[in-house]
Amino acid sequence: MTSQLLNILNTPSRLLAHTIGQDAPELARYQDEPRQMRSGAVGKSGYLLLGFELRGKRSVLANMERRVPSLVQMALYWDEQMPDLPCVTMISTTGCVLQGDRLATDVTVGPGACGHVTTQSATKVHSMNANYAAQIQNFRVEEGGYLEFLPDPVIPHRNARFITHTRIQVHPTATVIYCDMLMSGRKYHHVDERFGFDLYSSRVSAENLEGRELFVEKYILQPKTDSLDATGVMQTFDILANVILLTPKEHHARIIERIPALFDQAAGQASGVSRLPNNCGLIFKVLGNDSGEVKAQIRAFWTVAREEIKGISVQPKFLWR
Repeated sequence: MTSQLLNILNTPSRLLAHTIGQDAPELARYQDEPRQMRSGAVGKSGYLLLGFELRGKRSVLANMERRVPSLVQMALYWDEQMPDLPCVTMISTTGCVLQGDRLATDVTVGPGACGHVTTQSATKVHSMNANYAAQIQNFRVEEGGYLEFLPDPVIPHRNARFITHTRIQVHPTATVIYCDMLMSGRKYHHVDERFGFDLYSSRVSAENLEGRELFVEKYILQPKTDSLDATGVMQTFDILANVILLTPKEHHARIIERIPALFDQAAGQASGVSRLPNNCGLIFKVLGNDSGEVKAQIRAFWTVAREEIKGISVQPKFLWR
């Protein structure tokens, strides 16, 4: 590992959030500063730290730090199937992501601990006429730990530019369920909102606790340059969801057996599960046109994963979710 990479890995995520887009070739044309408030200024540099630890017979949110516009509710134990699971909801005090925002999140799960993290609603990336928005997420799950990170979808508005980097560090005995869901935009708001954003750049990587890389997935979407409706890309679909499951190899085959591939273009649904490199886990991809149906498929995969790994099912769906 090079000294330059070590420096990057050891740099606090709140600082990295200010730099990840500066050298990205896809963002070269969007380096101008907003006229209203410079990028990363106070109120535009959000930070959230969540640390879960095992205390007695249940896990707790032992460490928490926040900086506006990022906020978090106290941990609640609403999952009757896993009463020892602290459930945390992330909140944005601005209700959206704006040009020049730099957001960072660190989540750690100690040995034997568990945690569930979600959001209060969809992440809306507003229209931009200068610069871009950036997000960095770091997850570290130690021996025997268990983390569910299941936020609501990202909705990029017309002319939005968003770059996100996610790094997952996981012990071989730990489990991480990580989900991201991208919608085409506010397609019922305006005809130009469907895939009307300028750029969406996503990088997700995983490694063991010693820094050995397990997999990397990166994609860059520029619908105004390269149509996403092409065959082999989004085709006729509007929504893309990725569920990454990092868990010991002994669980992989049983989960795959319970998740059949699906392709029904007439119904606007497609999904399938694949193995990740280095026997580190599985990735479940979903395409769809209706957010409710995509969420239902994510929930079905989450249910199977939890049942096979923990021997426990998922809490029945709340009516308002």
